[in-house]
Order: sequence, then C-alpha cells, then structure tokens
Amino acid sequence: MSEPTTVECPICHGSRWKSVEIDGVERVVRCDCWRASMVDGLLRDARIQPRYDRCDLATFEPDTDTRRNAYRKAMRFVDAFPVVDRGLLLRGPQGVGKTHLAVGILKEVIRTKGARGYFYETREFLRIIRDTYNRSVSETEMSVLSPVLNADLLVLDDLGAERTSEWVQETLGLVVNTRYNAKRPTIFTTNLVDSADSTDPSTFIFQLGARTRSRLLEMCEWIEMSGADIRDVGPHASAEEIGRWQKESPASPENLKRTSGLPPKSKGMARARLKDPAAAELQWPGGRAGSLK
Repeated sequence: MSEPTTVECPICHGSRWKSVEIDGVERVVRCDCWRASMVDGLLRDARIQPRYDRCDLATFEPDTDTRRNAYRKAMRFVDAFPVVDRGLLLRGPQGVGKTHLAVGILKEVIRTKGARGYFYETREFLRIIRDTYNRSVSETEMSVLSPVLNADLLVLDDLGAERTSEWVQETLGLVVNTRYNAKRPTIFTTNLVDSADSTDPSTFIFQLGARTRSRLLEMCEWIEMSGADIRDVGPHASAEEIGRWQKESPASPENLKRTSGLPPKSKGMARARLKDPAAAELQWPGGRAGSLK
C-alpha cells in the first residue's frame, strides 16, 4: 500500500517560514501552514473524543434563555482568553448542551489562541490515575497529573458523576487547588446541585467536600443551563415536541419532581457512608485510596 502524498505548501515549500516586507524591510516570519499544522497537533493531543467531533460553538443551539446566556459568556471567555480571571462551571440537567459548549470553547481557544488544552471525563480521569498504581502499568501518577495541572485550559466533564470517596475528593481537590493557585482557567460541567444537605449525593458538598466547593465558587463563574434534553427531543425541536417531552419524558423536570429525593433507606445509607469513611472507599483491586496493600 502506497504512502499518502503530502501536499507541499506553495508559499514556503515545506520550510514553515515565509518572507514578508514590513516597513520596506524584508523579514522572515512563520508561514500560515505552520500555524495550521500546530493547531492540528494541539487538537489531536486535546483528547476530545470522536463523538464530540461536531461540537463547536458554531453548532451550539442557544434556544432557551439560559442557553443564550451560557453561549454569550462562552464567547466572551474565548475572546478574552488567556487574560481571564475565572473559569466556567456549567451546571444543569443532562442533555442541555453543557459538554457541547465546553468542547466548543476548548476547540475555539486552541484554534484561535494556540492554547494547549485537554478534555477529560471525570470518571475516566480518575480511572487513569488509579491504573497507575498497578505495577504493570508504565505510566506514573505524576505523568498523568502533570499535563492536567499545567494545561492552558482544562475541561473536566461530568464532575460528580463518579462515586465519591476520600481518595476521589483528595484527587479532585488537588487538581482544583493546583489550578486555582496557579490561576489557570478550568471549565467544569456537572449535574450537581448547590444545596446545604451534606447527606444528599446529588450535591457539591457531599460529592466534593466544602473546601473544593469553596474553591470552585471563587475560581469559576457558575452558569445555570436548562431546557429539554436534546438527546431525547432531538435537534431543532419544535415547541410542540418540547411540550410533549415535558409531559411524557421520565427525565423532564415536571416528572422528576414527582420522584425527587432519595427513598428513606437510601438516605440512611448515604449518612452511614459519611459516618464510616471506609464504607465510602471505591471497591477496586488496588485497595483503599489506590494503595497496593
């Protein structure tokens, strides 16, 4: 099978440099093809999964007030980057476009600013960290953490979807605190709600702890997103289709209210987990808190 043919740039002929005249003086600057090649490499390295190939700011549908507000703030963030004081925390129910918007921001910052950024689904990120405790794995914990801690922009998707434990809280706390101290912007997406109920597994305080929640309040602008589940109603849904979804879908806010809250037994189990830290540990072969004991 023949090798694919590489098309040589007609301007620089593969050198990645071109001559330009500035104020009557001929100078050598980077060719446009170099920037395109660099951006392609940064996008490949960003770990954006193929299922999000079409997730761009241009394809985001701001069809509700909260989505329009989120979109405006996303565009403002991209325009200002890297001179931004805070990251973004996109929160709301499933299917309202949080991940789409976060990925779109990451792609646009890479394309227009040449930033080095990464996308991680939180559960996958924690799994990769855990895997480094296996002696047969060549990667070390710091080899995984270092790019995440030092990236120009990090997207941490679905925060709070993982089962919490002391180790989970410490690991996520390290990421949040390190990026907070270094003033590196981070974008989080989450379904968690901000409630004082420390026994409710759907809250920030239960899943992440008070310290990390406090850091998130300072380092990110919290943006609420709501609307119909796009995966359920499909793109470009009509008002009639959205109305039917609100009445019939088990995931609509109207129907969730009828089944909201944990049953008494579940709430009791949640409280027991808080009282007994050992019961909250993840059940995986590496042992407690990722040790090999």
